[in-house]
Amino acid sequence: MKIAVPVMDENLKMAGNAGHTPYFAVFNLNGGMFKSFTLEGLRPNPKVAGEEPHDHDEHHTCDHDEGDVEHIRAHDTMADTIEDCDYLVVKMACKNTAKSMSNVGVKLQKYNGTEALAPKILTELASQFK
Repeated sequence: MKIAVPVMDENLKMAGNAGHTPYFAVFNLNGGMFKSFTLEGLRPNPKVAGEEPHDHDEHHTCDHDEGDVEHIRAHDTMADTIEDCDYLVVKMACKNTAKSMSNVGVKLQKYNGTEALAPKILTELASQFK
């Protein structure tokens, strides 16, 4: 099973908004009752290519509707980047991100905790991945 986490950089600090993350850290889930995670690698988010990296907080909203075809396509491109993953861990994801992920079969797993680093977040959420 593969799990993507939006991160700011190779330090694996989770980004606040999945749609504006510079990278997705992709982890492989191993084990049965005792789960462990190994980092497969970082994948750049094509939706924000060329932008200066910055962390949108959880309060940033995406107010684009279905009529904004270019914006929706950007979300779809982002989803295509991690379409081989089973889950995307999110603090926040807009309706467009959620729809694009659903279209490629990636489930969203909400994280409400206070941990900042992706490996520790995955350990906290381990029982949620089925």
